[in-house]
Amino acid sequence: MKRKFYLTALAALSATAIGTAYAAKAIENDALAIETAKISLTQAVTVAEQQIGGKASRAEYEKHKGQWIFDVEVVNGKKVMDVKVDPMSGKVIAATEDKADHDDDHDQAD
Repeated sequence: MKRKFYLTALAALSATAIGTAYAAKAIENDALAIETAKISLTQAVTVAEQQIGGKASRAEYEKHKGQWIFDVEVVNGKKVMDVKVDPMSGKVIAATEDKADHDDDHDQAD
């Protein structure tokens, strides 16, 4: 009886260890993935705002081309910029104008 208990406990612990290792390896949920970032979302926003000289209107942690990044939308005057910040170094990877977010025709699509 005692042996069955130990075998059952060992099986449960093994399953838990394997499940935990798998979950850590295959992080697809941005809420969980952000734990691996070396900088915070707030720090990424600050870096993006300083790079563009504007104010952030949106920021998220997302997977882009297989790599996790901070994607920050920064508004400077009439320009809307998409700024990608490396979550490990805190450096700007790319900054491109987001022409789709301009409200030039006052339509609801923007």
